[in-house]
Amino acid sequence: MAKGPEKNTKNKALHIKLLNQKKTKLQEEKKEKALRLKVLVTKMNAKRNSSESGDR
Repeated sequence: MAKGPEKNTKNKALHIKLLNQKKTKLQEEKKEKALRLKVLVTKMNAKRNSSESGDR
């Protein structure tokens, strides 16, 4: 009985490596975007608070 063709594990390993790199990159971009938004929100809140205290 023939076992069939050998599996191409080299390409599979490379593919998994590339997918992991892509996944990591997307996670990093998501973290950076969240951090930028957080900084922007705190900046806007501080600006709004200072303008409200100046009006009163």
